[in-house]
Amino acid sequence: MKTRNFIAFAMAGFFGLAMITSCGGGKTGDQSTTDTTAVKEVAAQPVPTAEQMAMGKTIFETPGKCITCHQATGQGIPNVFPNLVGSKFLLESKVLAVTQVLNGSAKVGNKTVKYPAPMPPQLASKEEAVAVINYVLNSFGNKGGVVTMDDVKDVVVDPR
Repeated sequence: MKTRNFIAFAMAGFFGLAMITSCGGGKTGDQSTTDTTAVKEVAAQPVPTAEQMAMGKTIFETPGKCITCHQATGQGIPNVFPNLVGSKFLLESKVLAVTQVLNGSAKVGNKTVKYPAPMPPQLASKEEAVAVINYVLNSFGNKGGVVTMDDVKDVVVDPR
């Protein structure tokens, strides 16, 4: 009888410990809230529509457009054309990226690399520019979210 009681007591202790551990036991209330908030933020990150991704891909792959310089992989050509994979500029300056697609850029580069040629204007409509930037933000391993038409409402397209 004592052995059976000991086994029952040991199993109850084991399962009780397992329940506490699986429920996040040992965390303070702030840590649990932060973990849950982080999960909600990741889940709530907007994504472009399938139609927008398809349009962006078509534009990107059109000969004479993005693919020509940035290549099919988005990695560009080192010291010649910028890499779009994990690009800090692209991920942090989405509206400016749309502006560059529309109007080109005389200054191309960052603190360590200056590219030899400016980026010429690529597209004439904000809808196409938003689609191609969203395609790049969500392709080639990038997980950069989305830029919306509302985000670029103040972008001016230079007359050509």
